[in-house]
Amino acid sequence: MNRHQTGTLFAAAAGVSAWFALGLQFYLTNALVLSQGRGFLASLFVFFGYFTILTNLLAAVAFTVAVLRPAAWFRLFLRPSVLGGIAVSIALVGIVYSLLLRQTWQPTGAQLVADGLLHDVMPLVFIVYWWLWVPKTALCWRDALRWALYPMAYLVYALLRGALSGTYPYPFIDVARLGYGVAFKNSVVILMAFLGIATLFIVLGRRKDPAPSNASS
Repeated sequence: MNRHQTGTLFAAAAGVSAWFALGLQFYLTNALVLSQGRGFLASLFVFFGYFTILTNLLAAVAFTVAVLRPAAWFRLFLRPSVLGGIAVSIALVGIVYSLLLRQTWQPTGAQLVADGLLHDVMPLVFIVYWWLWVPKTALCWRDALRWALYPMAYLVYALLRGALSGTYPYPFIDVARLGYGVAFKNSVVILMAFLGIATLFIVLGRRKDPAPSNASS
């Protein structure tokens, strides 16, 4: 089995795990929302409000595309620059959860399984995939700024959802409790952390796969 085949097999196993984790979490979210007397659309609204879910969804799609190699726009998930952005984003998922959120609740049973897959296993798995099988010769410093557009767009999305619904997906951006000033400061800190992770990934990636020299002999 060559390197490409090994990467495809890894992506297939990782993709199955990612879709399973997302499916399990949606099942649990839907059951909770329905038990509160709300409907299926409310379940979708809650489920897709989390950066964790959206980022794991991107990872799941990327793994699926790596295996199936479909036509059309899905192939953008084969681009090293896109995969690098997902790697940084899912690393942020794991780090923020471990530092800020893990101690805020005690999941059990199936929720503990989903929680571990989405916040611990998938970040590690995707970073390993990016490190071993994604070309990094074209990485540049501008990539960090491009990748940061995703968490910035998510912040706008989360705040708009919160303004409409009165609920926020994460306590550190809970405007109803903290006010816009504190929520904004917290968001800036997390964005700086994202840029720090991105810079680290670029440095390490360029050392692992240096760009070919343009010098002629």
